[in-house]
Formats: sequence, C-alpha cells, structure tokens
Amino acid sequence: MLKEGDLLWQPGKERIEQSEMTRFMRWLSAERGLVFNDYESLRKWSVEDIAAFWGAYWDYLQIKSSAPYRQVLKENKMPGAKWFEGSKLNFAEHAIRQGRGSEAAIYFASEVEPLSSLSWDELSEQIARVAHALRGAGIQPGDRVVAFMPNIPETMIACLATVSIGAVWSSCATDFGATTVLDRFQQIEPKAIFVVDGYQYGGKAFDRRGEAKTIIEGLPTLATVIHLPYLDKSANGPVEQAVSWADFAGTGEVPPLTFEQVDFDHPLWVVYSSGTTGLPKAIVHGHGGVLLELHKMLGLHSNLRPDTRMFFYGSSGWIMWNILMGSLLVGASPVLYDGHPSAPDVDVLWRIVSETNTTLFGASPTYLAMMQKEGVVPKEQYDFSALE
Repeated sequence: MLKEGDLLWQPGKERIEQSEMTRFMRWLSAERGLVFNDYESLRKWSVEDIAAFWGAYWDYLQIKSSAPYRQVLKENKMPGAKWFEGSKLNFAEHAIRQGRGSEAAIYFASEVEPLSSLSWDELSEQIARVAHALRGAGIQPGDRVVAFMPNIPETMIACLATVSIGAVWSSCATDFGATTVLDRFQQIEPKAIFVVDGYQYGGKAFDRRGEAKTIIEGLPTLATVIHLPYLDKSANGPVEQAVSWADFAGTGEVPPLTFEQVDFDHPLWVVYSSGTTGLPKAIVHGHGGVLLELHKMLGLHSNLRPDTRMFFYGSSGWIMWNILMGSLLVGASPVLYDGHPSAPDVDVLWRIVSETNTTLFGASPTYLAMMQKEGVVPKEQYDFSALE
C-alpha cells in the first residue's frame, strides 16, 4: 500500500552515468578541480557559493558574449543583485546556435493540420525575415512587440525575431477576451502586434477578428499590425492598416540574421500574474537570467539535450509556452499542439508523443483525470520507448 513519502522511482546506474547532471559534474572535476560524489553535494555548493556556481555554469555552457563580464555577482543581496555586469549577449542567438541544418527544430500539429515539422534552417530563415521586417518598421531595442496568437510555429518565430533585435516580447492566447488582453498590453505600450483571424477548438471555429480589432484600437502606441490568416487562409486582417504575415516577412533573398547585443539584464519578455487581485502584474525577465536558468532547468534538471523533444500542452498565454520555446537552447525540439487536448481524438496528445518520439511530456492534472475518466491507457496503444 503506497503512502505519502514513498519513493516511487529512481534512475538506474546507466541513466545516471549518461545524464546531463553527471556530465556537468565531470566537467567541474576536470576544469575546476571540484569533486562532487552525488547530487546533494553539488546542490549544497551551488547555493552556498552561488557566484562560483553560476560563473562555472557560464563557462560550461560556453555562453557567447560580445563583451566580457566584470564579475559574476556584484552584491549577494535581494533585491538589488547585479549579475554578469558588462556582458553583452542575446537570448535568440543562443536559442538557434545548436541548429542542425535540415533536422527538425519544431514539431507542430492542430485539430485540422497533421503533424509537420520546421527544420533548423527554415526556423533561422524565418526569424531573419521577420527580424529584418521589424527593423524596417522602425522597431528599436527596448520597444515592445506583442502577439494575440495561438500555440503555433509562427508565434515562436515572431518571438525569437523580436528578441533578436533587442525588442521586448509579450503574448496573450487567442481565447483571452479583448478586455483581458488590454489589461495586460496597455501597461507596456507596444509598438507592433501580431494577430490571427481565429482558431479552432473542440471542433468549433472561433473568428477572433472582432476581438483583435478591439485590442488594436485600445493600443494607441501601435504603429504596425501583422496579420496571419490562420483559421481561414483567405481571411482579411482585422483592421485596414494590417499587413499580412507573408507580405511582412517577404519572399526575396534571405536577409542576414544578426543579433542585437544587449546587457545581461536587458528586458527579454513580459509575462503576467493571473489578475485575480486587481490588474495583472507585469513581470519582466531579462535575456541573461532566463538564458542561464532555462539551460539549468531544462538541461540539468530535465535532462534535455540535442535530439530530444519536449511536449508541454498549453497556450501562448502561459509561462510554460516560454519554457517550451526555451528547449531550443539545449538543442531540443519543442512540440506544439493547437486545439482541444482530446480533439479530434480523445488520445491525440499521446499519439503525438509517440509519433514525435517525445522525451519529456507535460500536461495538467485535469487532463490526466480526463484520460482516466475516458478509460484511456496510453501504453496499451502507443510506443513510448523515447519517453523519459
């Protein structure tokens, strides 16, 4: 009989030996002369000498910085800690530097579209095109660019293009109402917005051009509106000044992909609290902090590495979407699904896990309870040999 506190699983010796955590510990031994015999001793060092830990991790990751940092941590205090002052880097540059040419960088499926993929080369090309267009539209480092877009590759492309030029990203999912979106976006005064015409959920089409129009009209700082006809490929934009994604990105010669070098704490994106106690609180994350933390979280703790895949069901309005995109940092491929988690089939997510050889899968307790109610036993139908 299981009881609280029982150990349900622990990795075998082979898995431990091949883990990213063990690889890092071996590097510390070889390069720093620091020997840790187990995870707990490593963890204790990382919190007792945090500057030494993060400085070592920076070197281990071979962080690309166009200027050296003066010191890892100026003052060990919160609030007020200053990390890696003097360094100049870019999150997007690190997100695609593990690229492997024609291999899949992003996998995608929806209720109406079969599973497909976007290669690393295609991802880099599209980021370059959108970044070039944003610069051409007058978007400067520090300007805010927002999106009212679903969980699709174009949203990640728009995000990485935005941060590649030093602009600041923020997004809301297309199932948010116009007021909910404006409660967030009005706080940060964006200069550009990406929108879609609608989306499908649970077999039903939702035209969101009306909401998009209200959002655009409620943001007087907007100078550029980019419209992706997603639900209906022939749909017009929500406002007259909207330019289509295809026209904005262009189809001519691919412009060079360059990365604005910004301070370690330069704003990367803005996420929000739930808004249950007043207006949602805008939370700013920086390029360098997110870069290092996501590497640690997804590499060391989640054991993601090149040629693995991360699938976390969610929307572009949830912080897990940002984390999912962060799997690119370690050379892994994010798996995206746009739609209801049990449409068109009740076990659609498990099928995608199997078809993509997903390594790490995440979903909510509500989803698991729904599977249990429907009597779904995934391992009886699908191959999960890659799932860790």
